[in-house]
Amino acid sequence: MTTPEAPDRRTRVGRWRDQLIAYGWLVLAWNLFWGEFTWGNLLGGLLTAGVVLLFFPLPPVTFHGRLRPWGLLVFGGRFVVELVRASAHVARIAVQPGYTPRSAIIGVRLRLPTDLNLALTAEVLSLVPGTLIIEVDRDAGILYVHVLDVRGPAALAAGRAQVRAVERRIVAAIGSTAELRRMPSKELP
Repeated sequence: MTTPEAPDRRTRVGRWRDQLIAYGWLVLAWNLFWGEFTWGNLLGGLLTAGVVLLFFPLPPVTFHGRLRPWGLLVFGGRFVVELVRASAHVARIAVQPGYTPRSAIIGVRLRLPTDLNLALTAEVLSLVPGTLIIEVDRDAGILYVHVLDVRGPAALAAGRAQVRAVERRIVAAIGSTAELRRMPSKELP
């Protein structure tokens, strides 16, 4: 039988773990910014990371999912394919004489509007040429995405489908079982 303090204790341990991970990443980033690993840079990174986390504490981001190797492989493979395809498309637009692409901003409501899912989906979309996150409505779970070279309503629908496909692949790679059940396997037209 568990006591009422058990969930609080587990949550507290999880927060400390997350803070230590963030602390380690900040120290590593500090040393990478300086371009060399020295004792002075290590000490400076430890102090700077401590000050940053003290005065700018990170909001709690919970991760209840699990890493799925097959999902990660599919996500990585599709990401590389989309990256190459989008890069070629943007390059063609850049060198095509006299062509002026039309752009649009679309709003897409994510099906799992958790902070982690919003952040990961936004980051992946921003890494692909031709798409850029303009705004994130955290409360409503909506990503506003700038899409390059929109030729009509079908291209807008394809842009929304691309955002939802990225979200689905992220959840398939790192989501919990409950999150996987909430995601449709195929998009409806």
